[in-house]
Amino acid sequence: MPCPSAPDPSRRTVLATGSALGGALLASGLTTQANAADQSPAEVSSDDPWRTVLDDADMVWQRMPTAWYEGPFLGNGYLGSGIYAEPGAASTAVRFNVQHSEVQDHRPEFGSLFGLARLPIGYFTLEPVGAITGLDWRLSLYNAELTGTLTTDKGTLALRALVHNDRSVLAVDVTPSEGERGFRWVFHPADAISPRAAFKPLPDGYRGNPPAQVADHDGVTAAVQPLLAGGQHATAWRERTRGRTRTLYVHVAHSYPQNTALDRALKAVRAADRLPYSALAADHHAWWHAYYRRSFLSLPDARIQRFYWIQLYKAASAARRDAPVMATSGPWLEPTPWPNTWWNLNAQLEYWLIHGSNHLELDAITRALSEFRKNLATETPAPYRADSLGIPRTTDPHLVNGAADPLMGYGVGIPGQDPPTPEVGNLTWALHNVWLSYRHTMDESILRDVLFPLLRKAINYYLHFLEPGPDGKLHLPATFSPEYGGDSRDCNYDLMLLTWGCRTLLESAELLGIDDPLAPRWREVLAKRVPYPTDANGFMIGADIPFAKSHRHYSHLLAVYPLYEVTGRTPDERALIEKSLAHWVGFEGALQGYTFTGAASMSALLGKGEDALNYLGELMTRFIKPNTMYLESGPVIETPLSAAQSLHDMICQSWGGIIRVFPALPAAWPDLALHNFRTQGAFLLSAHRQAGTTRWVRLVSEAGAPCVAQHGIAGPVDVRDGRGRPVRYADAGRGAIQVALRKGESALITAKGDRPDLTVAPVRPNGEAPRWGLPQA
Repeated sequence: MPCPSAPDPSRRTVLATGSALGGALLASGLTTQANAADQSPAEVSSDDPWRTVLDDADMVWQRMPTAWYEGPFLGNGYLGSGIYAEPGAASTAVRFNVQHSEVQDHRPEFGSLFGLARLPIGYFTLEPVGAITGLDWRLSLYNAELTGTLTTDKGTLALRALVHNDRSVLAVDVTPSEGERGFRWVFHPADAISPRAAFKPLPDGYRGNPPAQVADHDGVTAAVQPLLAGGQHATAWRERTRGRTRTLYVHVAHSYPQNTALDRALKAVRAADRLPYSALAADHHAWWHAYYRRSFLSLPDARIQRFYWIQLYKAASAARRDAPVMATSGPWLEPTPWPNTWWNLNAQLEYWLIHGSNHLELDAITRALSEFRKNLATETPAPYRADSLGIPRTTDPHLVNGAADPLMGYGVGIPGQDPPTPEVGNLTWALHNVWLSYRHTMDESILRDVLFPLLRKAINYYLHFLEPGPDGKLHLPATFSPEYGGDSRDCNYDLMLLTWGCRTLLESAELLGIDDPLAPRWREVLAKRVPYPTDANGFMIGADIPFAKSHRHYSHLLAVYPLYEVTGRTPDERALIEKSLAHWVGFEGALQGYTFTGAASMSALLGKGEDALNYLGELMTRFIKPNTMYLESGPVIETPLSAAQSLHDMICQSWGGIIRVFPALPAAWPDLALHNFRTQGAFLLSAHRQAGTTRWVRLVSEAGAPCVAQHGIAGPVDVRDGRGRPVRYADAGRGAIQVALRKGESALITAKGDRPDLTVAPVRPNGEAPRWGLPQA
């Protein structure tokens, strides 16, 4: 991976020591929640199970990380810091990156890849007096805090670091030994140019922004970055000494078109300095403790269990409802060809894990699509804007793409035309995430105010181009299946999304009591749509393009996953899925990490737990980096997060109105504990598996939705409510029961006569596993 060039010495700013600092409160997107254990119908063990699994999942470093994908990372959805050795100076300095998800350029004429790109801010180097000889660091997931010691040939530096959840302040607390009392912090402003410039030629007329201006402001230092389009971002910092301990406080603010960022950053720093590090840490820790307690998962594979909890840490470090939808790298910007938000897979995969893990407070996709819907119309080709919406392949946080030029940004194309590339299904796929948020909460406002009106216009765009063929079927002109190459008539990516969209619109209209004049057209599409193109190898890219080369993306398989439109209901349909999956992953060469997360989830759909685990094993072995990050030319965050969803799919599936408990577990996982897992229908599921047998399943209804549970308990069952009283149920076939639960009611399912222990506690690991990070080799 290319590294930033060394900054000009004139732009290096040595930190001065001083007093007072403070933080502006940022909306975190998470309201205070009661402890999940207090809401649970199950008991909690006296030893805190959350603390147990989280402490076990801590990443450790006993060797110096040399890149962003090896080192610790901190964040709160806005401010992010990746920590690793200063390139080319590993023995003399440690880099603390300072990046922010709101900091971007504002020149739409150069498109989302250059003119609207996220902009690098800069980094601090911690420069000891002596040469670095060792380190012992630990990233506490439970506290979202890095602690440890840096050892040099002159002494030691004991440090603590966090990015405060609410104040959006990077605080680094350092206590030096006598020989290291002269250590220093140095800030290095970055060149404010699109990170894509390191990989692709610059558009004509594009140039970087002018250099940052560094100055002292009554004891607080700030680097102000003016932008050619107007506005600015500012990084303000101050170091406070208390006894032998020195604490660095850093805040970043962005403003456009106003020049207000500097004043906001200074105010935040001056406010934060009034609090010692321990006071800042106290409410920061409390937020994170409450966050984790919204759900619980423990399984016997120690490596995967640790990986899972790290992804929950990563998600809350990178996402908030009110923060920008995650760009490809989250808040940890590095040199990358993808310096914005990608909508043909990345954004969707980034947010899947929030549903099952019960973290809808992180759902920025639903908020952003709703808030910036006018921009979705603007990005749609002009002749269709009156009644249609689309989203380009890439956008900034406001869903703006700018110039529709492959050099600068990929616009929404027109079926049957090229250029621009007719990639038209991305908004419908993004709205599937919104539908998942509705289904997991049953919040009718999501359905009424966001999903239905936006999906109606997204599908309406397709309706402009559907044409009857000689076979009497409705056909689509040539469109583009993401990343495969070439345009094809009856492209499966679009046919599959169109089918899901029409079905969802009809169901939504019925639920909302809307007599929509387009409903007959939606029904016609479902009745007359051409079958998905297939050949001897399974699903094709489209009618004109067979699947015939290595391809990392499963754009031609969306009806299988995640849409669950083709699920193997019949032997022929199951054979089609199996054949298509095997053919897809059978081409080595272009396969990447999310290929294996998709394959794992499709295997889980088929109930093939061993295959799913093997695919996750391939992912871990071949693609996941030491700190669980992922690399494709630059940092990309979606694959590890989607691996957490693959794990969810092995443990619980709730598509099609049925909650399937433990549908695809491998034999190596005979024990498993699940607590407050959120399912479609707005149920909170808790369950326990012991020695290969499901002992109990409990469902709590939040919305009073129909409840059908495929519980996996062999033989006759007892079903009891929260007070232990029998609950009536009906046999729904295939090992499922139907239970009528009103809002707030629960059902405990056990084998008949069994009274199992309902304690929530971790399961025993089935073997040793190395910690994530860089433990001693």
